[in-house]
Amino acid sequence: MNDVVEIYNDEPRCGTFSISEGFDREHFKVLRLVEKYKERFLRLDNKRLSKSFIIRRVPAKKAGRPTDEIMLNEQQSIFLGTLFRNTERVLDFKEKLAREFVEQRKLIIALMSERRTPEWIENRSIGKIARKEETDTIKDFIEYCKFQGSKNAHRYYVILTKCVNSNMFIVDGKFKNVREVMSASQLIDVKFADKIVSKALLEGMADGLFYKDIYKLVKKRVITLAEIYGQSEVVEKQMMIE
Repeated sequence: MNDVVEIYNDEPRCGTFSISEGFDREHFKVLRLVEKYKERFLRLDNKRLSKSFIIRRVPAKKAGRPTDEIMLNEQQSIFLGTLFRNTERVLDFKEKLAREFVEQRKLIIALMSERRTPEWIENRSIGKIARKEETDTIKDFIEYCKFQGSKNAHRYYVILTKCVNSNMFIVDGKFKNVREVMSASQLIDVKFADKIVSKALLEGMADGLFYKDIYKLVKKRVITLAEIYGQSEVVEKQMMIE
């Protein structure tokens, strides 16, 4: 089984799909059990006065509809484990959960330490300026798209960000702001990517290109940059404290 604990919304969590597989239970039965003890599970959430679970939509593996899973933190996962009778498989999975939650906590400590270094602070500050310039250019590009008939031009904020993130980096986890967990060197890489995106957008608009062709130009240049720099993993395993 692959890693089951991940950083989700900036903290270690485990999805109920992974838990159902590890504990050899059907997923709907695990959800039913969590719902049965909902008040206890919510009290164990890290967020004070939490009134609802953190839900993640999971694409269907085969033909069918996407389904939802609950993302549990360490305390919730431990409590859920106490509700199952111990077998060798269950004990093995409990051991795996315990080990991975410890590893993810170490990783977060390492990330926080990285963010306190002068190099990281300086690169993040410079990167924000480049990002602001890119955002201003994207705003102009969106108006350009609307003028050419686009009905979903506003989506290009997300589309262009995903273009950079998916081609330049391998993101291990889900974060409110991926740039806040990048290393100092990755912040330099993404700064150059932002400038390349801005430059391609400006050139495409100046040449009067169709907006979809401008996006293709942006993507081509980002991919070329990624081929030169190579993809790097955000939240690398080697950053963990031994």
